[in-house]
Amino acid sequence: MMTENFATARHSMVLSQLRPNNVTSDSVAEAMDTIPREEFVPKNLRGVAYMDEDLEVANNRYLIEPRIFALLIQAAKITKTDVVLDVACGTGYSSAVLGHLAQAVVALEESEEMVAQATETLTGLEADNVAVIEGSLVEGNAKQGPYNVIHINGAVDAAPESLLNQLSEDGRLVCVVGSNPGVAKIYSRQGGGFYAKSLFNAAAPVNQSMKKSASFSL
Repeated sequence: MMTENFATARHSMVLSQLRPNNVTSDSVAEAMDTIPREEFVPKNLRGVAYMDEDLEVANNRYLIEPRIFALLIQAAKITKTDVVLDVACGTGYSSAVLGHLAQAVVALEESEEMVAQATETLTGLEADNVAVIEGSLVEGNAKQGPYNVIHINGAVDAAPESLLNQLSEDGRLVCVVGSNPGVAKIYSRQGGGFYAKSLFNAAAPVNQSMKKSASFSL
């Protein structure tokens, strides 16, 4: 892969990884063709920023394989009026993409260092509708909810009930559940209840910060 021309690599990612793998949403493809993924990885990984694999960008934080990430957010059907909670945002790449699709994004991280790093990168890219905050990943951020969409980075044992309760009516939560392999799922809130639907088999690094606890359900 040519490392000098990131724009070409980014477009190639869309054409060779996303489009042939059922990413049919033009808005998702455009967002991922716009956001410079290389800005969110350590300098020594920039040359492989557009590979079709998970990239560890910090301790227990990954840029999820582009295809998996794209299919998840496509399933969420994000619109320009949606408010999104991005859980375990890491260096902020997923939040930047979500910000391109939504009205506003709350990017949640538990690490003060990653909050600072994500804020700096997102500010540099003028992602003005993304706010990075520090807090418990499992507890979410009810103060700025409810959310139309919640996205969780990394595989979890199940969707935390605490996060599901922060969905608005008709809100959607997307994540990968389980491992070896996991399953991408979408949870929706309708009429006071929650409904889960399996989408596709998906492998993603386990989010160690959100290991199963009593607050998990569905």
